[in-house]
Amino acid sequence: MSFSVQVKVMPLKELLDPQGKAVLSGLGNLGLNGIQDARIGKNITLQIDAESEEKAKELAEEAAKKLLANPVMEYFEIEIK
Repeated sequence: MSFSVQVKVMPLKELLDPQGKAVLSGLGNLGLNGIQDARIGKNITLQIDAESEEKAKELAEEAAKKLLANPVMEYFEIEIK
């Protein structure tokens, strides 16, 4: 079976997000002052062939841990569609 898997990688909440701060500043410069915070991450779509949804999720987690996310600075969430 084929599964479409979304891996969302975001900076840890405790860490400064320089890209997010730059976007927040730019939004303020555009007069969009009600926005309190911006955080920039990655959304990665994987097409995975696996026996089951559970196996597809396991493979996506392994990919995220080994390559897609840096555990020192980022966390990830997985969603199977």
